[in-house]
Amino acid sequence: MDHILHLKCLVCGDTYLPGDIDYICPKHGNEGIVDVCYDYDLIKTRISRESLAVNPDFSIWRYKPLLPVAPEAPVPPLAIGWTPMYAAPRLAGRLGLGHVFVKDDGRLPTASFKDRASAVAVVRARAEKAPVITTASTGNAAAALSGICASVGQKNVIFVPRSAPPAKIAQLLVYDATVILVKGTYDEAFELCLEAAAEYGWYNRNTGYNPYMTEGKKTAAFEICEQMHWQAPDVVFVSVGDGCIIGGLHKGFKDLLALGFIDSMPRIIGVQAEGSSYLYEAWKNKEDILTKPPVSGVTVADSISAGLPRDRIKALAAVTKTDGAYVQVSDEEILAAVPELARGVGVFAEPAGACAYAGLVKAVELGLVAADERIVVLNTGNGLKDIQSTMKAVEMVGSKASLIAPDLEELKKIMINLEKP
Repeated sequence: MDHILHLKCLVCGDTYLPGDIDYICPKHGNEGIVDVCYDYDLIKTRISRESLAVNPDFSIWRYKPLLPVAPEAPVPPLAIGWTPMYAAPRLAGRLGLGHVFVKDDGRLPTASFKDRASAVAVVRARAEKAPVITTASTGNAAAALSGICASVGQKNVIFVPRSAPPAKIAQLLVYDATVILVKGTYDEAFELCLEAAAEYGWYNRNTGYNPYMTEGKKTAAFEICEQMHWQAPDVVFVSVGDGCIIGGLHKGFKDLLALGFIDSMPRIIGVQAEGSSYLYEAWKNKEDILTKPPVSGVTVADSISAGLPRDRIKALAAVTKTDGAYVQVSDEEILAAVPELARGVGVFAEPAGACAYAGLVKAVELGLVAADERIVVLNTGNGLKDIQSTMKAVEMVGSKASLIAPDLEELKKIMINLEKP
């Protein structure tokens, strides 16, 4: 992989060749997250906007020259990437905006954004002939890893808090993962996973620890810009938990700028739930994220529940380096966004995905976006991941089914009530 120059520690700035370290800078315990730095001049000889225009591979692997995998490396068979991006004029109109788009990563094979990172993890782990791949997760990263592992027959061990939604646990079991339900929080599951990976020599896919997960997640930024004909959006909204997705988007836009594929950097606005708002607090209060203690991490949006965001350095930089912002929204605002997003553009999001749209609503209230800006909202997960929360959301807006006998007269009574103003 001659296109990788080095790995740079984001805490102390030290650099390493890829073979020198496995995941993190050894000077900072488990907090020494590094960034993958590329030789863009070399990459320019291998990929261009023109070559992409005639590339028939509509998956993340169309961007292989910009990913930390060997050109000849075999990739999983699942169709990962190139998710649809929809214009949402009705949502825009409700908010007094001119141009809103929704990127729907709930359409990926295991129904969440996390397939992007897990695909890279599986390719790298198999290149190293790792017998087992492991990760800790609130559900989506685990499902992504186990599903992609199933597609290639790779063993995996998953650590999730026992509070994870049943649908997500069902995914893990149906893919035949070894599932460890932890009697504790996601952060505790994460720590146990780190210990287990070190003890047994497993390949560690964990977000905020394995730097290559950022590289998989950045492919969404590539797709957004290519789908917008290389005119970068003005603003991107994304929900934030551990911080790897927002950091990945930032990295992707930086790559495209370095290659000259786009002319400007979008402002990135991270959206956090009030009960899991570590990064919002750190950004607003200018706190030191290397010393700031964890928050509660309690929210209905389980996918972004993180008391101590593991990729917080990259997540904070994604906002500060783009003149963006963090906003926080309540669980009620998140749940309200689920049916609003579904009814306004037809995208069914789980709470964490709808959180990004709730953040757009809040940003409009705060005056953080202009009416003429081109805005992308990223949905990170399908609503079928958490039906219990969806039912709460529709109850909040007064939607319910009508139960009747199989009788036309009874139906007419229902229809009359529906027609009343």
